[in-house]
Amino acid sequence: MVRGMSGLRLSLALAASVFVLGAAVAQEPKKGGTVHVVVQPEPPMLMQGLNQNGPTNMVAGNIYESLLRYNEKLEPQPSLAKSWEISPDAKTYTFKLQEGVKWHDGKPFTADDVVFSLDKFLREVHPRWRPTVNAQVEKIEKVDDLTVKITLKQPFGPMIMTQEVASAPMIPKHIYDGTDYRANPANNTPIGTGPFKFKEWKKGSYIHLVKNEDYWLKGKPNLDEIYWQIIPDAAARAVAYETGKVDVLTGGSVDVYDVKRLSKLPDTCVTTKGWEMFAPHAWLTANVAKGGPLANKQFRQGMMYAIDREFGRDVVWDGLGKLPTGPISSKTRFYSADVPKYTYDVAKAKELIKASGYKGEPLKILALPYGETWNRWAEAIKQNFADAGINVSIETTDVPGWTQKASNGDFDLTFNFLYQLGDPAIGVARNYISTNIVKGNPFGNQGAYVNPEVDRLFAAAAIAPTDKERQELYTKVQQLLVDEVPVLWLLEMDFPTIYRCNVKNLVTTGIGVDDGFRDAWKE
Repeated sequence: MVRGMSGLRLSLALAASVFVLGAAVAQEPKKGGTVHVVVQPEPPMLMQGLNQNGPTNMVAGNIYESLLRYNEKLEPQPSLAKSWEISPDAKTYTFKLQEGVKWHDGKPFTADDVVFSLDKFLREVHPRWRPTVNAQVEKIEKVDDLTVKITLKQPFGPMIMTQEVASAPMIPKHIYDGTDYRANPANNTPIGTGPFKFKEWKKGSYIHLVKNEDYWLKGKPNLDEIYWQIIPDAAARAVAYETGKVDVLTGGSVDVYDVKRLSKLPDTCVTTKGWEMFAPHAWLTANVAKGGPLANKQFRQGMMYAIDREFGRDVVWDGLGKLPTGPISSKTRFYSADVPKYTYDVAKAKELIKASGYKGEPLKILALPYGETWNRWAEAIKQNFADAGINVSIETTDVPGWTQKASNGDFDLTFNFLYQLGDPAIGVARNYISTNIVKGNPFGNQGAYVNPEVDRLFAAAAIAPTDKERQELYTKVQQLLVDEVPVLWLLEMDFPTIYRCNVKNLVTTGIGVDDGFRDAWKE
């Protein structure tokens, strides 16, 4: 099956033959119970194939499923695929599907759904799967009702990392095929194969998920229901936890200055695990396609020197995170620190901004509507820019408004935080390659940055045969991008999850609560 493979491909393929579903636990899980979880902000939608906002993933990752799951070491685990084989030439991936899986409406899940999801639906609408499938996949075909074969154009080591639920959710063919995907009424009542079914969404109040009594994995889930509580005010979210109204505060759902205080409450557990797959990277995207000062590299470099990123980390985020050096997180494979460095230097910022020919043109920062911490960060950076002579104001909106503006290039600068997804070929390249400038989703090449050499390096690095060669290419692309500064990198983020200690087995995978409720139980 895997003879002749090397490095990551070999270890992952061998691992596939020994992983088993579930994990041994010291205590026997108790059945039943309700868990109340904060989701912040309210998701714009729950159709995970069409939207990958953080709040959408948190809720919908327990409704939808993908072929694989990943543990905290990012090793692939069975999910809708019970096993998989990789050919000796590393170009053919054959997935054997679980038997007896049903969609939430009772229809059978088969290989037809997998081919439809990966080859049609997600190829058209998904900002991460689209560049991967277009560049790397020759064909996706049904072998029989429970077998799917993916044939690659060339060996692509990160392929086994692409089947995480937000990156490749399985979509019901019988509901979506032949329809306008974005206008399909089922988007309002999502139907997956997951451990929980959509019950009700009371806008501004809660999203109610209930146990899938016909779930394919016998004995799961343990919980009867989940209420995802929508509480707009950060202080009120903290109070809701203190008073027992909610059991789980998901990462980023309370202001950072409340984290230490809440962590000390009785019967409270805290973990920063469950973000290994994501390694969230925060930045300001510059809309270089609009022309004007943002299209000038010297101006963008000046902005980078103007931002006091240490203040952002230490004061705004209360030390929760690390300063990035460029597009690849230090927590992700193929990171290199051998890049130009941007310190906080107002004099240098002014020098570059003057040299760029900037004449005081007004710019707007589109704030990210994810809570008070982001608002404070916007105000701090606005002041940094003002100190360097840049004329900026802040534009605020709600989550749907931000998504629409960010998706359609209707901004000058906008905050965003993007997931690295275990390998630069999956989570990083998508933000900088010109083939991923696609309107309609804010998680691709949002600023419409174009550089043929960046395109070439990312393409070559994705398929280079050894990790040494991949590292050399990724180091070059990091050096180039850090010089060009298409986005202003701000923080490698840490997101602690705060929860009642009687909620067990909540974080067991590399994406944490986003798919954690399959195994969770309440003591």
